[in-house]
Amino acid sequence: RQTDRQTDRQTDRQTDSSASLQSSQPSSLGDLDVGFRVLKLADSSMSDVFYDPSQLSRDLISASKDSIKPDRSDLDLLFSCVLDWGLPLSKPYRTETIEGATVHFYDDKALLACFDKDLSEEATIALANLHPLRAVFRDSCFKDGQAKVNLMAIFKQFSPDTKVRTL
Repeated sequence: RQTDRQTDRQTDRQTDSSASLQSSQPSSLGDLDVGFRVLKLADSSMSDVFYDPSQLSRDLISASKDSIKPDRSDLDLLFSCVLDWGLPLSKPYRTETIEGATVHFYDDKALLACFDKDLSEEATIALANLHPLRAVFRDSCFKDGQAKVNLMAIFKQFSPDTKVRTL
């Protein structure tokens, strides 16, 4: 498609400009970040799930636990949350491992996200003790409904001002 080729050419030019700037003036740049982030809008990260209420059964509900499209990466989900919460796309993000869980931080502690499967209680307590403004978790982080309720209770106890969501 024409727009994809244009975007690719623009990205190549920005990469070349950034590399040229770094090689021509390394001492004057210091630790200046001359990188850039390319984001492409796609459809929702959530699966389209439509059921007639009369067709629902307990087995069907428990089988459809993960509502996220299988081809979505952690960063797709993170930036989807950034957009949902109306945060600026220009802020820094980093990824750390805390108590064995991969945790994404956006704009320091403005948004904390964990999309690992079977999040441990120790990791949950460690994350709550960071006191982020917002926290988001994938439904598959929880082995069952009780684990999800426990996470909410832990955040309420250790970080009551954190807005917590699950995908």
